[in-house]
Amino acid sequence: MKLPFTLSLYFGRSFALAVLVMLFALTGLVSLFDFLELLREAATRPQAGLGVILEIEALRVPWSVMQILPFAVLLGGIFAFWRLARSSELVVARAAGISAWQFLAGPVLLAALLGAFGTGGISPISALMYGRAETLDNVYLKPGGGPLSLNGGELWVRQADSGMVPDGVAVLHASNVVLHGNSLEADKVMVLRLDGQTTLLARIQAAHATLDPGAWTLTDVSVLAPDSAPQHADTLEFPTDLTVHRVQESFASPDSLSFWALPGFIRLLKQSGFSATQHELAFQALAALPLFCATMALVAAGFSMRPSRRGGALRMGVLGVGSGFALFMVSEVANQFGTSGAVPVVLAAWAPALAGLFLALALLLHLEDG
Repeated sequence: MKLPFTLSLYFGRSFALAVLVMLFALTGLVSLFDFLELLREAATRPQAGLGVILEIEALRVPWSVMQILPFAVLLGGIFAFWRLARSSELVVARAAGISAWQFLAGPVLLAALLGAFGTGGISPISALMYGRAETLDNVYLKPGGGPLSLNGGELWVRQADSGMVPDGVAVLHASNVVLHGNSLEADKVMVLRLDGQTTLLARIQAAHATLDPGAWTLTDVSVLAPDSAPQHADTLEFPTDLTVHRVQESFASPDSLSFWALPGFIRLLKQSGFSATQHELAFQALAALPLFCATMALVAAGFSMRPSRRGGALRMGVLGVGSGFALFMVSEVANQFGTSGAVPVVLAAWAPALAGLFLALALLLHLEDG
């Protein structure tokens, strides 16, 4: 039997309303606990007033929405399908010849669209606001900190050598790197210039360096080359396509970059010699979000469409919630394996959603066809 449009709209509206209510409720709960944690951190920071804490928390809300979205789909779907089964509306629909696959098409499509909207629409807003929240956090709650200081103030960069060897590369190492707004300064700088066969062409050492647009300005420079006497210069400009903004972003969390900005930035990271694994994993996770949300909707249906007269509705609901959090744990473990390089990034990002999809399909096949 063909599913009437009115009935399909009714099922979809019930599902969407339950998911949105659950999303707002979970976001509020998570934000409350995060706000209390910020208050605890600010207790020893007199410069971090209540207004700053509220601003940081407000800026983190879209990021929280992105993290919670799949579980809002799961819990909202369980509640929506359980209510429809409890009121016997699903029983009547199936008695009229409508299969589970027909009335699930609308909710699953809505879940996938919600995930796609999160990836393409909420992600840019979340990245922008989360980056601003990180800046405020570093200024008021972690003064003197920041990614470079956590990394020991060291910087490694690999870039194309635009000097005498077009096909060569240059590897730069700098210590005591300090960011001051839009300027970057470093001490004890070493540059290794290599040709296409990784043969050392020259070693440049400088006591101090400043990153200017288009070049490093090196001070108190010594140039050592094979079969040549050492050369000394007071200043030397070494061309680079690195910018202060790129250095700041390369050490920032991937959460501060949107889905649309990640591919180009990943290419820049690889060209500059930075590790792009975390950013690639974040990009693939955002790409898999629509499938993950659709999977959560199917998992919710598989554990909550059991008719109430058959008993065990509460037990199945608890199993559904447990399965959802098990998928979350599998996703976190896969992310750790992907970050460490033990498994390919694509597999780490997509495997949890695919595993949950197969589980949900097996449950629904058993429910529908016995």
